[in-house]
Amino acid sequence: MSSILDEYEDSLNSRQHSSRLSAANIGITHSGFVNVRLEEEKPIFNKQRIDFSPPEKINHFAVCNNQLCMTLGKDTLLRIDLAKPDRPNQVELGRKEDSRVHKLFLDPTGSHLVISLSTSECLYLNRNTQKVRSLSRWRGHLIESVGWNKLLRTETNTGPILVGTSQGIIFEAEISASEGSLFNTNPDHYFKQVHSLEEDGSPAPVCCIEVERGPESKVVIIATTRKRLFQFVGRVAEGSEQQGFSSIFSQNQELLPSFQEFPFNMGYSEITFYTPKLRSCPKAFAWMMGNGVLYGQLDYIKLDSLLSDVQVWDYTPDIDFSFNKPISIVLTQFHILLLLPDRVKAICTLNGQVVYEDVFPDKFGTLKKMIKDPAGGLVWIYTEKAVFRYHIQREARDVWQMYMSMNKFDLAKEYCRDRPECMDIVLAKEAEHCFQDKRYLESAKCYALTQNYFEEIALKFIEAKQEEALKEFLLKKLNNLKQSEKTQITLLVTWLTELYLNRLGLLQSDEGKHEVFQETRDEFRKFLSSSKHKECLYNNRTTIYDLLASHGNVDDMVYFSVVMQDYERVISHHCQHDDYSAALEVLSKHCDEKLFYKFSPILMQHIPKKVVDAWIQMGSRLEPKKLIPALVNYSQMGSTQQINETIRYMEFCVYQLTVTEEAIHNYLLSLYAKYKPDSLLWYLEQAGTHLSDIHYDLKYALRLCAEHGYLQACVLVYKILELYEEAVDLALQVDVDLAKTCADLPEEDEELRKKLWLKIARHVVQEEKDVKKAMNCLSSCNLLKIEDILPFFPDFVTIDHFKEAICSSLEEYNQHIDELKQEMEEATESAKRIREDIQEMRNKYGVVESQEKCAACDFPLLNRPFYLFLCGHMFHYDCLFQEVGEPSPVHLQAE
Repeated sequence: MSSILDEYEDSLNSRQHSSRLSAANIGITHSGFVNVRLEEEKPIFNKQRIDFSPPEKINHFAVCNNQLCMTLGKDTLLRIDLAKPDRPNQVELGRKEDSRVHKLFLDPTGSHLVISLSTSECLYLNRNTQKVRSLSRWRGHLIESVGWNKLLRTETNTGPILVGTSQGIIFEAEISASEGSLFNTNPDHYFKQVHSLEEDGSPAPVCCIEVERGPESKVVIIATTRKRLFQFVGRVAEGSEQQGFSSIFSQNQELLPSFQEFPFNMGYSEITFYTPKLRSCPKAFAWMMGNGVLYGQLDYIKLDSLLSDVQVWDYTPDIDFSFNKPISIVLTQFHILLLLPDRVKAICTLNGQVVYEDVFPDKFGTLKKMIKDPAGGLVWIYTEKAVFRYHIQREARDVWQMYMSMNKFDLAKEYCRDRPECMDIVLAKEAEHCFQDKRYLESAKCYALTQNYFEEIALKFIEAKQEEALKEFLLKKLNNLKQSEKTQITLLVTWLTELYLNRLGLLQSDEGKHEVFQETRDEFRKFLSSSKHKECLYNNRTTIYDLLASHGNVDDMVYFSVVMQDYERVISHHCQHDDYSAALEVLSKHCDEKLFYKFSPILMQHIPKKVVDAWIQMGSRLEPKKLIPALVNYSQMGSTQQINETIRYMEFCVYQLTVTEEAIHNYLLSLYAKYKPDSLLWYLEQAGTHLSDIHYDLKYALRLCAEHGYLQACVLVYKILELYEEAVDLALQVDVDLAKTCADLPEEDEELRKKLWLKIARHVVQEEKDVKKAMNCLSSCNLLKIEDILPFFPDFVTIDHFKEAICSSLEEYNQHIDELKQEMEEATESAKRIREDIQEMRNKYGVVESQEKCAACDFPLLNRPFYLFLCGHMFHYDCLFQEVGEPSPVHLQAE
């Protein structure tokens, strides 16, 4: 017993083996996927025999939640926790000699076991106890089925449950493992009849009963007899579940119970359910009865019946009710397992085909029962001598093929998501199916996801004259390509562009399809602006432009140019169509300096004010020097508006941008000279008089002003050039006061100032013949004397006009003569004193001792010629000459 449930691989029937690796399994399919099976696939249904030899024959067997119960021989119950298989538990039932076990009922948790005896008695055993207790209230009824309560159950209490008998009566009961009170030790709290079932007017055994809870407090009870399947549906108010199921049956009393009936009766029936997840509602059912197996889905939303998509699988000819009657049934996700006396059949619920058959050797005896443990999903089969179980592995691996053959492609794709080679086959099949049904767009979408040959598919749509489907196929194919596949992307982009243009051309000629045309255009423009393929479109933009041009599609060409940021082409288009405002808008929006330089000439010709506004908005980003060609061209031949806008921009450059380039200032100067002379002098004055502050060409300005006769401006330029004589000469033609300001400019050159004032005086005397103004010149310049200007007066002029000036001049001369006399007297006195000093010096002498030395070289003084100073210093002649000729800092310091 210690080795019970140790698994080993039994010899499998040859039908279980999948085909071996062969040459046919290796190759490249039409889809392009390599189909190679590197190892043999394990079968879906993998049978294992339990290494267990029962000491007595096995009579009955039940398993739930890894709790296994079996009756052996006459009076033994064996319980095994499959999590601890080495610690089995054996219980003696203590039944009478004439009674035998009729059936075992184990609840889904494996906690509660009900044992039905052939003597219409029932026993109860809880998982946590060793004591078998009798259910006294159940006595007198042969129990055929139990419907467990999956909501209110606990380890010690079953909650309200339903019990079906061989007489067709359905009871409601509740069992508790607790001992109860002193006077009531029965585990069954109550046992009451709630309904009865009949067949052909007489009671029929309740073969199976199942209780399920659906959404919104819905309770569903399914009960079967030998040839009928009953449904009871009702609602239980929230919080009243403990009251049991009486209300469900009472809700159905007024109406005949809903049931399915089949004519043939084989003496019993069995129903099984498939639950995808533990503690969830069943999704499908299968009912084994006389006419075959009724199977389908459970729909908890339907009002009339819970059953949907119902089908009947007819028994195969080898199933003979005389010798080979079906015994049990189990439902999995996609298969019905049918137990026969010597074999197990697996029927696919999708197509009704027998996909698996496992024959058991005679040495194990007749197969008695098949049970599925809902907790682990294992399927158990037992005979009197052996126990087997099936592992169901990857049940859905081949389901995609069945769904595909049924044209249920969505479901087929659902079950091969992680198998790209299978997905490709399904997509290709779906695409072909849609193509045959003339659903070309759907077909194109599917074909684009396959690995089928591109050329074949494209030709297929071309031959069918389905350009829309071809376009859809190319679009999907394009979106699936990698960025590294540049050649393929280029091919598809070019082809799609041609298809779009053809389509647009056809729609445009049909006035009744304006909306379709607009939708197609929007789709085409979305394609052209796709960020995913922007690089390809940009690299091949010349080809796209050629295609657009060949179809005469100007609007889309402009749109594509904007997308490609080819604004030069966009602006050129607007200019060619005289839409200059639109061209300027594009320029202003994208602020490309080079495009401004290129298109400003033509724009300036038509919309000068807007262009200058755009230039000013660009500010320093534009180089004004590069805009001069546009300005010069139209300022010479343009309208007044163009000229005024040119001057406005030049003033902006000079006064706000403070541009210092000579060309700009010269051009503004020329504009002022030609069109705005009032501003010319102001410009020259504010430009300053220092050469470092002036940014225009002085000689050009002088020539320009001279050509246009602006003398005052010329005078200003002469003054800056320090050509004062020319300035005075020209100023005298304008205004004497202007000439006077020019004459005072050379402050450091008195001779030149005097010369300039003499020019003014001569002009006043000879040209204006204004003696009074000439006298004012004398007072304005202290360098002029009356005698300087007298030669300019004519001989007939009387002295009265300048009597005062002559007297003033004579007084100045007299004063000057007195000053000279005083200076001469001072000089005479000084000479006299010098002569006396010389005379006095002739009588002075000095004594030189023989030991005296030169103050410079410190050698004896008398060896060479020397000098003796009154201060007492004595020097050799050559030493003194050296000291005086090349003074040394040291000697000077000593001196």
